[in-house]
Amino acid sequence: MDIQKEKLLTEYNTFHIPATAQWFITYDSLEELKTLLRDEYFQECRSLSVGEGSNLLFLANFHGIILHSNIRSIEEIERDDEQIVLRVGAGVNWDDFVAYAVEHGYYGIENLSLIPGQVGSSAIQNIGAYGTEACQYIRAVHTIHRRTGEERVFDVNECNYRYRHSIFKEPEYQDYIVWAVDYALHLKPILNLTYRELANKYGTDKEQPSLADVRQTVIDIRRAKLPDPEEIGNAGSFFINPIITGEAFVQLNKEYPDIPHYPMPDGRVKVPAGWLIEQCGLKGYKTDKAGVYEKQALVLVNLGEATGTDIANLAAFIQKSVAEKFGITIQPEVKYIS
Repeated sequence: MDIQKEKLLTEYNTFHIPATAQWFITYDSLEELKTLLRDEYFQECRSLSVGEGSNLLFLANFHGIILHSNIRSIEEIERDDEQIVLRVGAGVNWDDFVAYAVEHGYYGIENLSLIPGQVGSSAIQNIGAYGTEACQYIRAVHTIHRRTGEERVFDVNECNYRYRHSIFKEPEYQDYIVWAVDYALHLKPILNLTYRELANKYGTDKEQPSLADVRQTVIDIRRAKLPDPEEIGNAGSFFINPIITGEAFVQLNKEYPDIPHYPMPDGRVKVPAGWLIEQCGLKGYKTDKAGVYEKQALVLVNLGEATGTDIANLAAFIQKSVAEKFGITIQPEVKYIS
């Protein structure tokens, strides 16, 4: 366990906002985390679990304790002819886990290559990309309650997964700290190539591409569209794609016949937030310190010295612009921390 005071959080949020934490504690095992949770001082303090901060926006310095998992184990739990179940520590870098799966011939999560963050946050955010969501391969989520110390394993069916949502985002469950996630992956070649750019590349191939080929293609697609957080501060997709009623979409489609859309099983329709922002003329828009990425309107960027408030103000301006033009409210996927 490592305990630091007045820790600068620039390397623990991908916007590179220079906020500080009163206390920053890194734990290497579940036992260390349990010891910490029993501490009286910890119980009295405000606390927040942070991985790589790829979905956070700090609006101010954090008065309290930041918890950072360094649990980086990958353990085989079970295996049969069809699949393998791996228990993965919450502190494992997500893309490192994807690379591990691809190297070992485990199918399922290759479309999620290069998504920033740690495995713990994959289960909380239900990360998704290119036709795949984490919840399709999660078997169970292992947690401990930060106030009571209760250990609880949530079966995937208890996690209330839907688009960019899990039970761990709901107020009554936010005190559960994820320390490991069980992922069930295919042992036989099962690939999801339905996403347009993957289908265009591989749809006419007589032979199925390899896992490594698909992973590299996804990486190439992401790098062409999205800025590298190491070079330009950003949190990837800043807004959630709104889901509107079928009736609302019919009216919208009359005015915008070319609007991209994705029908949902319940009759509602998902509309790309990036398209809405672009139609407002905001792709590439810049303020003094923050901006909208010129290659992808869904991404907000730190132009060098932005504060969290600078980013939040830009987001609010974008929300207002979209609401005025389309009558649609877009919500941040990024969590604001004040």
